[in-house]
Amino acid sequence: MDFRVFAVPGQGAEDVVVGPDGSVYTGTEDGVIHRIDPVSGSTSKVADTGGRPLGIELYPPGKLLVCDARRGLLTVGLGDGTIEELAGDMTFCNNAAVAADGTIYFTDSSAIHPIDEWRAEMVEVTRTGRLRKRDISGKVTTVEKDLAFANGVALAQDESFVAVAETAARTIVRHWLTAPRAGTRDFLAEDLPGYPDNIARGSDGLIWIALASPTDPLVERLQRGPLWLRRSVTRIPRPLQPAPKRTVRVQAYDNLGGLVHDLAGDRKRFHMVTGVREHDGDVWLGSLHEPAVAVLRNSGG
Repeated sequence: MDFRVFAVPGQGAEDVVVGPDGSVYTGTEDGVIHRIDPVSGSTSKVADTGGRPLGIELYPPGKLLVCDARRGLLTVGLGDGTIEELAGDMTFCNNAAVAADGTIYFTDSSAIHPIDEWRAEMVEVTRTGRLRKRDISGKVTTVEKDLAFANGVALAQDESFVAVAETAARTIVRHWLTAPRAGTRDFLAEDLPGYPDNIARGSDGLIWIALASPTDPLVERLQRGPLWLRRSVTRIPRPLQPAPKRTVRVQAYDNLGGLVHDLAGDRKRFHMVTGVREHDGDVWLGSLHEPAVAVLRNSGG
């Protein structure tokens, strides 16, 4: 597959989604939602949330669903940029998936650490993350709790389960929605070779996982250490703290947890993949670090 990088006028294009007309959308740390023309590479501003947009989804008709780490769950009008708040009362709103009936599943990564302290959540493993649900009446409930850095969310193609990434534990939890296992949980994937961030169901029906960094032995040891040690690590100067290793890697799994794809890109030109979106064979990537999105493009497309 070919690898191409598209610059955006903002740092940290964390997630990515492809619209019906092929336009690509992302949000950056300055609060701006950008539209990217995948042919010319030109960008335009859709809206400014005034917060920190992370996960981004299509939300018909004519809207984006945005998980804003500072403001909560929002919709953004694609035509006029109008912003509506759907749910608040969160410390760290992160990622979402929308069911066919309009039900929204979304994560609140931590009850303790906001986005600016994500490194502390990784090391301390507070297990205060939640998977939440907003039904079509607007009622919000908690579906899963005690998650280790709750992050990406994706629904199975038949909506038999909703999957949620536990970044700190390197797992993908599967919460069953249909009988006979409705209300129970197991794992779609465990012992991943890196730390999963956003996940998304692709146009191919697979669950795609962004691996932000390969497994770090130091982080793994710290996570098993006493709480005083884990807390002390995040108080030392940032350059001395464990940092994500440069990588461009995404994986795709079927509904049974079988690994179907394991793809890599050019880590010299792009790294820390935190968002992934497969669309008609192309695999679009977002990054919490980069002022750009990238695509692993099917050479036949």
